[in-house]
Amino acid sequence: MSEKTIIDEQTIKEHNLTLDEYALIQELIGREPNLTELGIFSLMWSEHCSYKSSKVHLKKLPVTGKNVIQGPGENAGIIDIGEGLVAVFKIESHNHPSFIEPYQGAATGVGGILRDIFTMGARPIAAMNSLRFGPLDIPKNRSIMDGVVSGIAGYGNSFGVPMVGGDVYFNDCYSLNPLVNAFCLGLAEKDKIFYARAEGFDNAVLYVGSKTGRDGIHGATMASAEFGEDLEEKRPNVQVGDPFKEKLLLEACLEVMDQGLVVGIQDMGAAGLTCSTTEMAANAGTGIEIDLDLVPQREEGMTPYEIMLSESQERMLIVAEEDKVERVQEVFAKWDLDAVRIGRVTEGGRLHVKWHGETVVEIPVDSVVNLCPAYNREYSPPSPPQPIIENTTISTPQNYKEVFLKLLTSPTIANKEWVFRQYDHMVQTNTAFLPGADASLLRIKDQKRALAITLDGNSLYTYLEPRSGGKIAVAEACRNLACVGATPIGVTNCLNFGNPEKPEIMWQFKEVVEGVAEACQTFDIPVTGGNVSFYNDTKGVSIHPTPVLGIVGMVDDIDKAVSPGFKEEGHIILLLGENKDELGASEYLRWVLREEKGRTPQIDLDYEKRVHQVCLDAIDQELLFSAHDISEGGLAVCAVECAFLSPTNMGCSLDLRSDLRPDVLLFGETQSRILVTISDKNLEAVLALAEKHKVTAAVLGTTGGDTFKISVNDLSIFEVPVLEAYNAWKQAIPEYFKVR
Repeated sequence: MSEKTIIDEQTIKEHNLTLDEYALIQELIGREPNLTELGIFSLMWSEHCSYKSSKVHLKKLPVTGKNVIQGPGENAGIIDIGEGLVAVFKIESHNHPSFIEPYQGAATGVGGILRDIFTMGARPIAAMNSLRFGPLDIPKNRSIMDGVVSGIAGYGNSFGVPMVGGDVYFNDCYSLNPLVNAFCLGLAEKDKIFYARAEGFDNAVLYVGSKTGRDGIHGATMASAEFGEDLEEKRPNVQVGDPFKEKLLLEACLEVMDQGLVVGIQDMGAAGLTCSTTEMAANAGTGIEIDLDLVPQREEGMTPYEIMLSESQERMLIVAEEDKVERVQEVFAKWDLDAVRIGRVTEGGRLHVKWHGETVVEIPVDSVVNLCPAYNREYSPPSPPQPIIENTTISTPQNYKEVFLKLLTSPTIANKEWVFRQYDHMVQTNTAFLPGADASLLRIKDQKRALAITLDGNSLYTYLEPRSGGKIAVAEACRNLACVGATPIGVTNCLNFGNPEKPEIMWQFKEVVEGVAEACQTFDIPVTGGNVSFYNDTKGVSIHPTPVLGIVGMVDDIDKAVSPGFKEEGHIILLLGENKDELGASEYLRWVLREEKGRTPQIDLDYEKRVHQVCLDAIDQELLFSAHDISEGGLAVCAVECAFLSPTNMGCSLDLRSDLRPDVLLFGETQSRILVTISDKNLEAVLALAEKHKVTAAVLGTTGGDTFKISVNDLSIFEVPVLEAYNAWKQAIPEYFKVR
C-alpha cells in the first residue's frame, strides 16, 4: 500500500468523523486507513450519504404498494402507471452549496436531480423546486435568492427541462440557511429500467461524461456539518455545472440503454467516484478494481484523494459486458463525451484502487456502504414548550381592507412570477397548466391520461407542532392534486432539519416523520425515496423543521382537469369543508401581527380524504368550473387568488354565515377546505356528493364584477377593486429587487 499517512485526532476531526467511528473503521478493514481511505469513509459515512441519524425513524414510513417497482435505496423511486410506462421521480436538497455559491449551488442541484432520473433509464419531463429564504428586506437574502433562481433557470433552461412549479417561503430562520430542494419527474418504459449494480465478474467499468477536476471535494461532508465563521473557505466544496454537457450525457446514456449495452449505471453525485464504485459493487455483492491513471482529468497533479473525492458534475459510471465496450464508446464519442474503461468488476466484495502502479485503496465495499453506525439519538421536546395563544387575546383589525392588502404583500403569499418567469416551463410541450395552479399538470403524449405533481411543506406549522405539521404537509399536497382532478400515487420527501445532535431537533424530526407516515398510510401512498438534510445550522441557529413533500398524481382524463381561476360571471362559489376557530400559526399572525405563536391547525385525516373525494368525484362528473385549496392566508386569500387567476381578473361577492370572528373566518388556516365554482344547475349534484361523503358544503357567494367584496352575517367587512388587490399581490416581490 502506498500513501502512508499518520492519521491523528485533528485529521479525523477535519473529516467529520468521531474517534469511535475511526476505531470502527480500523476494526472493519483490519488496520489503519491511509488518507484516501479515510476520505472515502468520511464521505460515505457522512450524514448526507449514510442517513446514520435518520435510519431508525425513516423505517416508519410506508414504502410498499401494488404499483411500486422501486422504493428507497436507488437513485430514484419508480411507480408503474400502466400501459407499459413508469413514473420515475425524486427530490434532493442542495442547501449548503446554495448558501456558499447561490448560482452554482442551485444549478448543480438541478443537474444532480436530473441525473438521478435518467440514470434509471427515464427521460426527465418536468422539474420543480422548493425554496426557502430569509426576509427580502435584507440585501444578503435578496442576493442569495437572485443567485439561486438564476442558477435554477440557467441549468434547467439550457438542459431543456420545463420548470413547471414549486413553492417559495420566507422566514427569518432561513437568513443563514436558505433551502434549495430540487424535484424531477421522468418517464420510462417498464421493460427498460436500469439500476446501480456492478454485476458480472470481469465486466468492464467505464467512466463516462465530463473530466474530473478539484471542484466539489468534500461536498457531502460539508453538507453534514454546521456552518461557522469559515464559510469563505468552503467555496471549493461547491461543484461547477455545465448543463450543455449534461444534455449530451443524457442523450448518450439513453442511447446506450436503448441499445441494451448497459449492465448497471450510477450517477457520480455526492461522493463522486467513491459513491458510484462502492455502492454499485455493494448492491450487486461484487467488488470493483479501478486504475486512477485512466480517469479523465482536467487538472494536473491530482492525487488519489482528490480524484476519489471530487464531485465534478456531469459524470456517470457504467458497467458493460466486454464485447459491448466498443459500441458504448462509439455512442459517447458521437456525443463528444469521454467513455473510458478504468477497471473491472471483481469477486471478493472489495474496492481496489490503483495509482501509478501501486495500490492506494483496498477496503471491503460493505464496510463503506452498509456498516456505517446507525444512531438512535437522544430526543426531547424543546423547553420551554412553544407558547400557546388564544384568539381572544388578539385584537381584531380596525381596518380589514388595509390588513387584507398588507397580507397580500407577504412574499410567502405574493405572486411568484418574478421567480417562474425566469424558467422555461413550456419546453417539451407537455405542460398543460402554467405555474400558479394548485398542481402542475403534464400531458403523456398520445394518451388522455396526465400526471400531476406538487411540492408542499409549511415550516411554521412543523415548528409549532411537528407531528401536525408533518400530517398537513402530506394532506395539503394531496389536496392540491385533488383540486386539478388527480389521485396521488406516490411521494418523495426532502426532510430539512437542524443539527440532529441536539435533542430538540431530533424530537422535531421524529415527530414530523411519524406525522408524515400516518398521513401517507391514510392516503395509501408509498414513499419511494427522498433525502434527509441535517445540520442546517449556522452559528448555532437552526432552521425551522422543513419537510417538503413531492407527490405525484394521476389524472385519468386530462380534458376534465380544472384550474383555480374563476371562469364566468354568475357562477356559485361553494366551500367544501368547514371553517373552524383556528388562527394560530397563520401567515396573518406572522406577517401582519409579527407573531409566530399558537396551535397549528388541527387535521382529521379521514375527513380530509373525504373532502378530496368530493372534489375528485365532482371533477370526474364535470360538475366544477374551478377548484382551489385554502392554505396560507386563509379563505380571503384563496378567494381573491381565484379572481387573480381568472382570464379577466373577475371579482366576486362573498356573504359568509358564521359565528366566528371575522379575522378568524377570513384569515385562519383551517385545513380540509376547497373553494369551488359551479353553475346553478349543478349545485344539487355537488351537494349530494358532499352529503354522500359526509362533508360540509356551503354556498358563499357568486362570481362577477370588478370588485372583491366580503360580508359576514350581512355586515360588510371590506370591499376592494380586484385590480388594486392584484397590483399589491403582483408587485410585492419585484419591489424588493428594484434598483435602490
